[in-house]
Amino acid sequence: MECKKQYVIAYDFGTTGVKTCLFEIGEDIRLLQSSYAGYDLFVLENGGAEQDTEQWWSAMCETTQELMKKSSVTPMQISGISFCSQMQGLVLVDRDGNALRRPMSYMDQRAGAQMKRVEGHGLQISGVNIGMLFTSLHLTRAASTSVKDPLWKYKWVEEQEPETFAKVYKWLDVKEYLICRCTGAFVMTRDSAYATFLYDSREGHNCWSDALCRMYGVNKAHLPELIDCTQMAGKLTAKAAAELGLAEGTPVFGGGGDATLIGIGAGCTEIGDTHIYSGTSGWVTTIIPKQKVDIINMIAGIVGAEQGKYNYFAEMETAGKCFEWVKDHLALDEIDIYLEKKSVSESEECIFTSLYDYLTDTVSKIPPGAGGVLFTPWLHGNRCPFEDPNAAGMFFNIRIETGKTEMIRAVLEGICYHLRWMLETQDQKIKTAKTLRFVGGGALSSFTCQILADITGRTIETVEDTQDVGAVGAALLVAVGTGTFPSLARAKQIIRVEKRYVPNQVNRAVYEKNYAVFRRLHKCNEKNFALLNGQANRG
Repeated sequence: MECKKQYVIAYDFGTTGVKTCLFEIGEDIRLLQSSYAGYDLFVLENGGAEQDTEQWWSAMCETTQELMKKSSVTPMQISGISFCSQMQGLVLVDRDGNALRRPMSYMDQRAGAQMKRVEGHGLQISGVNIGMLFTSLHLTRAASTSVKDPLWKYKWVEEQEPETFAKVYKWLDVKEYLICRCTGAFVMTRDSAYATFLYDSREGHNCWSDALCRMYGVNKAHLPELIDCTQMAGKLTAKAAAELGLAEGTPVFGGGGDATLIGIGAGCTEIGDTHIYSGTSGWVTTIIPKQKVDIINMIAGIVGAEQGKYNYFAEMETAGKCFEWVKDHLALDEIDIYLEKKSVSESEECIFTSLYDYLTDTVSKIPPGAGGVLFTPWLHGNRCPFEDPNAAGMFFNIRIETGKTEMIRAVLEGICYHLRWMLETQDQKIKTAKTLRFVGGGALSSFTCQILADITGRTIETVEDTQDVGAVGAALLVAVGTGTFPSLARAKQIIRVEKRYVPNQVNRAVYEKNYAVFRRLHKCNEKNFALLNGQANRG
């Protein structure tokens, strides 16, 4: 039976900007138009990382208006809007939905003292009191073991900003704040709720846990109503519609976090499917039928968008962010084409669409292994397979003959070494796929895709619109919510493979030696990181 066409707007809210996408959905899904706007990430000396809700909303309005101007689709034809967003933020709002302070990003790590005070006492495993650990594992199949978890941000505000905390009506995440701004509804999707570590995910429960709220000292009244990712949260108010340039009453759906939806947009919807994402952050995710947890290696089976399917999720804080750092600090001041005072059109390098293309082509001339140079991609601490907010990036084994090209290649290889480490850590508990879907900005580079295939020893597949897979996932939620598609399993059928990369065994042999050393670098330097970067040494 032929599917009726519909038009959907999906907002992909990342760490530093939003990409707003207009999709046509029928027998398949087609990106019609997109628009991008950035916003600030305020990284503070005390380990804080914050954003600004007004910048979020301005970017959302700007991109929506631009999108509609470029398109022949009218506001009345939009059947729904949805979100894919960064997760584990903390947005505290009053009864009118106004943010009481700047949102605390998932990268915020200043609440170490609060975390230690609450669960760092008595007998411990991974720094968590054993009684609290077992209670959390029983109720959620996971536990809060990272200072970056929103639970500790909440406790930090309670302790450090009591006047602000006294005004709190609800605790929201990023997309939940935007849903509230659009509709006036205070809701949270179940995947976001799970990421608070206050959600009882046991079969037959699926609700906020009274026991966990008591254990952590959280006011349950601050927690919003729970909805499914495919559920309509509300409709656009007249005010929101006017600011966005859309029609009042347009349905607004729950959407999902990036960790929930990127896999769906990659076409990974069946049990055993594995995808790797490399954007600002990076992760490895495998779909599993029952929740599992690896408390030692910081991996959990997180709640997904579909009942009965969980995402076994291993995350690294900085992946593509490391290459951005390379661009800013190792490339722009050195690579000749960008120093010469001439039009790019006069250069042979004009065939490259961006500086990143030029960089990857330049370093591709360096043999695999980067001359023995290693880079640790821990520019903002790390979560898996070790939790260490003090961990940092470093270049190891630089010699007199080492140049910047070797160092830049080492950064790409270091990201891929760490992704392999997380993949192999998952294999200790579950079975990951032999063929991996690779998505995000990192997957735009064929050179990086081949490095990942060589380092992991797995076949790597990329898909069309790889930078927009989160938005694709969000749009598919609307398609399911409105009945256009019967289930999210449809993604497996309509997401097309664009390219495939098989491991080069000669290169793989070179990488094995470097990888063995890479895995030892954190253990050998953990005390040094703590000495240099510990909380007491921050401003």
